[in-house]
Amino acid sequence: MTVLLPPPVPVEPATLGATLFDAVLFDRDGTLVHDVPYNGDPALVRPIHGAKEALDRLRAAGLRIGVVTNQSGLARGRLGPADLAAVNTRIEELLGPFDTWQICPHDEGAGCRCRKPAPGMVLDAAAALGTRAERCVVIGDIGRDIVAAEAAGATSVLVPTRETLLTEIDSAPCVVSTIGEAADLVLRRQRFLVEQDRAPTPPRRRSVLVVRPDSAGDVLVTGPAIRAVAAGAAHVVMLCGPRGRAAAEVLPGVDELIEWRLPWIDPQPGLVDRAQIEAMVDRIAATGAQEAVVFTSFHQSALPLALVLRMAGIGRISAISDDYPGALLDVRHRVPPGIPEAERALSLAAAAGFTAPAGDDLRLRIEVPPVSREGHVIVHPGTSVPARACPAEVYVRIVADLTAAGYRVLVTGGPDETALTRTVAGTSGVDLGGRTSFAGLAALVAGAGCLIAGNTGPAHLAAAVGTPVVSLFAPTVPFGQWAPFRVPVVRLGDATAPCRDSRAAVCPVLGHPCLSTVEPRAVVDAVRTLVGEPA
Repeated sequence: MTVLLPPPVPVEPATLGATLFDAVLFDRDGTLVHDVPYNGDPALVRPIHGAKEALDRLRAAGLRIGVVTNQSGLARGRLGPADLAAVNTRIEELLGPFDTWQICPHDEGAGCRCRKPAPGMVLDAAAALGTRAERCVVIGDIGRDIVAAEAAGATSVLVPTRETLLTEIDSAPCVVSTIGEAADLVLRRQRFLVEQDRAPTPPRRRSVLVVRPDSAGDVLVTGPAIRAVAAGAAHVVMLCGPRGRAAAEVLPGVDELIEWRLPWIDPQPGLVDRAQIEAMVDRIAATGAQEAVVFTSFHQSALPLALVLRMAGIGRISAISDDYPGALLDVRHRVPPGIPEAERALSLAAAAGFTAPAGDDLRLRIEVPPVSREGHVIVHPGTSVPARACPAEVYVRIVADLTAAGYRVLVTGGPDETALTRTVAGTSGVDLGGRTSFAGLAALVAGAGCLIAGNTGPAHLAAAVGTPVVSLFAPTVPFGQWAPFRVPVVRLGDATAPCRDSRAAVCPVLGHPCLSTVEPRAVVDAVRTLVGEPA
């Protein structure tokens, strides 16, 4: 999805609290310089138009800059180390210095950890720069750059060329047209976390109501924004729905919970009842909150609840709204499409005057007892939305192939999914369907080497406990917005399927082609990428 944002606003580093990114890593050939196969001649180096200016803007913003490049010409004898060094020296003469060069000298058959699409160079570059992969952006021109970034947990931006495959463009979380646009995007996403000049910001508030009334996954992706609010408030009350309560109970920064089913949000709503609305008004008023920040997904409206909050006497209300809010909002924030949901929520918190404190890693996070990594693999076949579910027969083959490869596989699911988990586990997996609470599932996922799941709550739970995810992602909603946030991910599934961006709850295409075509062997390979060989 192409992301369009307003022009960047310069930000002095001293004004920043928490920041998303420390470093930007570039592919070399086709991204920074025109691709000359196996080039060992400095005279043939030609920078991509706009590369120098883009790099200078990133350096001026305090971001460290690195290169991650496959150079199989070394292994094939097409150039020598001195030739490569001479070319890279010429690139620095034209484009300025880089803080790290990570070079894979191997060819495709070496099976190394560094050659993209493997994540090794991204991880090594982050370490060399004194940061972590999730605090890096990788900018490249082909699919292997994007896959390597995601498998390391980094943010990725694709700048296509004539060599880029259409399937690579469709699969990428973020696509822009030029290297200059890529640099602008990085700087704008940083800017979104800084307090916005949308409305006068009052001093530190005594009590603030935060709202995220839908599912557990939605609540989890709002967690970093709620921590930002908590940093500027003495008391945080959270209004959540029944489907999100278990997640809300373990979010850092929440002091008090109100559970209410909102008929304009819940997927199985009852009738709007005047007595229930009046009771909700009274309950909200009883919290004593002076203001509210209403977090919604990109397809939801905050205005019905804003009216209820006004009736409850809330004096200052902030929300994202493309619709004209009249007198219902004091801070009307707007976010362009394509921004990850967690960043979208963080930007609203900033617009309301709640900047995440310096030192916050901005990852999803929950409060769970520490557990040790045991290395098992979890398969979670159920989803809250049927269109996002991989067929059970595919999962059966996935579990069989994983166990045959030596991995210990646990199959999880809710109480209403026990028939599914029993089928998927078969005779080789361990069926835990209906046997774990939310906290119990969190502990299992925290101890896992990785989770295999569709676009559903447990994928975001994995991100909240730092567990890598093999994402069997139906393209009904944009991957760039709903991918597990700031955690290593391998995406599988047909991103070009006809259901793309349909937001369908039930698959509209015969045969469910986006996920029925997932190859179990590809899942095993993805697990190896994220976890390594079984113990």
